[in-house]
Amino acid sequence: MASPVSGYNSSTLDSHISTTTRDSLKMDFSLDVSLLPGEDTVTGLDILYICPFSGALKGKILLTNYRLYFKSSDDITMTLDVPLGTVSRVEKMGGASSRGENSYGLDITCKDMRNLRFALKQEGHSRRGIFDLLFRHAFPLSHGLPLFAYVTQEKYAESGWNIYKPVEEFRRQGLPNNKWRIAFINKNYDLCDTYPTVLTVPCKCKDEDLRRVASFRSRSRIPVLSWIHRENQAVIVRCSQPLVGMSGKRNKDDERYLELIREANDTTKKLTIYDARPSVNAVANKATGGGYEGDEYQNAELIFLDIQNIHVMRESLKKLKDIVYPTVEESHWLSSLESTHWLEHIKLVLSGAIQVADKVSSGNSVVVHCSDGWDRTAQLTSLAMLMLDSHYRTLRGFEVLIEKEWISFGHKFASRIGHGDKNHADQDRSPIFLQFIDCVWQMTKQFPTAFEFNENLLLTILDHLYSCRFGTFLFNCESARDQHVRVTSSVLHRASLWVWSYLHLSREEDCRGACRMAGDC
Repeated sequence: MASPVSGYNSSTLDSHISTTTRDSLKMDFSLDVSLLPGEDTVTGLDILYICPFSGALKGKILLTNYRLYFKSSDDITMTLDVPLGTVSRVEKMGGASSRGENSYGLDITCKDMRNLRFALKQEGHSRRGIFDLLFRHAFPLSHGLPLFAYVTQEKYAESGWNIYKPVEEFRRQGLPNNKWRIAFINKNYDLCDTYPTVLTVPCKCKDEDLRRVASFRSRSRIPVLSWIHRENQAVIVRCSQPLVGMSGKRNKDDERYLELIREANDTTKKLTIYDARPSVNAVANKATGGGYEGDEYQNAELIFLDIQNIHVMRESLKKLKDIVYPTVEESHWLSSLESTHWLEHIKLVLSGAIQVADKVSSGNSVVVHCSDGWDRTAQLTSLAMLMLDSHYRTLRGFEVLIEKEWISFGHKFASRIGHGDKNHADQDRSPIFLQFIDCVWQMTKQFPTAFEFNENLLLTILDHLYSCRFGTFLFNCESARDQHVRVTSSVLHRASLWVWSYLHLSREEDCRGACRMAGDC
């Protein structure tokens, strides 16, 4: 897919914006749309929205460099406010010779499970202009344009980008100690370019040992500490699969390293390795050089959690979308839902996280991995930590958890979401983070008083997972973000605007509103 590192100058967008069109739209939309700082109007026109619930609605559409906005002019009031980052696919509906009412227009498929259909008049190729502009601005990286996060002029009192400070977070957990040290061997991403710069490893393991271990782990993603239990000192360690291959290769340094992890906790008699994959998939990975830990890893037990890969999850979500939008068929709802297997996948992820949490709470250290350690591994470690540590169930703690286990450890947000990329069929796309949020939602419904937040926060995070309004979820890893900052240093302050700033401001406003209602301020 296209890289987020894209050349940009301030005139790039302006050359595609009609000042005349912008001025002519001010009166129509000034009362309805509050444009963000840095948001510019691209075009607008009369259009027909084919609403799946209310039928065809006349109205006007406004396209900016950030959103597509529609407001009906009929008796039925209907508005749509769709960030362009949410758009997955834009297609032409019908042709010049199409017959039938409302058969000529645009079909828009969104990443948030919505499908939008607009109809236009067939005379004079009225569709061509809006299609070209929408396609260009919905997929900016495919057309040499920047994502909106790089041109926004929004300002917040708190930047939000540094809410997660690795050393401070490890200190909160009681680290370093006499068994675990904080290592900076990856400060220039020389050891692993998809890992963070700050790692926590056993004290008995030297940096040169870590390099030898890295050679035997997929993508050099060595086992490193994610979380330690303050009372029993059991740990959650994450990594990628070992490079065993068909020949059954061994690496004495890797075997010794896992033994050091076990020895770092006196109560761990046997180190439990949770492989998120189905066992058949792990065996198949040997053919491509991967694999799993065998009997040569002494004092260790291997448990497969049977969680499917990114391709299965993508297809499952597609099936789920088909049965919930635009209508739900009540008579076959349960069987239709079961056929998607979505809740089955959610159950397996949560069940795996519970196993990890139970093992650690009983005083036994665990290692968690899948294939590369940035999808299912992140789901399992973050959910287990959410269960074990009440700090992560606060608003700021949850933000730190996402920054730590997902962003800093290299979940491929750019590839999994497809920011600004027109290739909607890219096989790297998958709803892994959405699935994690769904799991968290399930937990908040079962234990609502255990969380400082509810589904409103989760929905807002998902909205901005796609919106490209903030820099939080734009990159595949920390090193890619740092590279972007180096290449485009002039827009550093814009690219570092984080969604947490927005969430904190919204919460402060809600609190002030509650105070005023109570007469306390």
